[in-house]
Amino acid sequence: MSLQEQLTQDMKSALKNKEKTKLSVIRMLRSSIKKAEIDKRSTLGDDEVLDVIVKEVKQRRDSIREFEKAGRDDLVLNEQEEMKVLESYLPEQLSEEELRLIIQSAVSEVGATSRADLGKLMPVIMPQVKGKADGKKVNQIVMEFLS
Repeated sequence: MSLQEQLTQDMKSALKNKEKTKLSVIRMLRSSIKKAEIDKRSTLGDDEVLDVIVKEVKQRRDSIREFEKAGRDDLVLNEQEEMKVLESYLPEQLSEEELRLIIQSAVSEVGATSRADLGKLMPVIMPQVKGKADGKKVNQIVMEFLS
């Protein structure tokens, strides 16, 4: 079953079960997917839908950070609930150890030795961790290896 089919089924069940937050998030997500399809002028595959979900999760993280700075705990809780729903559609996240192994093998494969090699290294790493790890965390670990 594709991610879009899963979203449609989950939206129907959320509607029946009166889960307002989940329904709202899924509708927003489907809207974002539809916009991406219009921009691309074709239907999105699961990988591209995953990109949209990752983008939405990242937006929630940024919003949470800003709301915490402003002391708006009510909005922080709302964003966290939405983020939980979105994360349920992401693949299982990699542990830090698994991430380090992927990065270490990529460093060996590319022969990266300094920060100047970052441009060669990231295109090797990111397809392997797409949707499975936060980009900031990946960048942080890569910088540790290249320092």
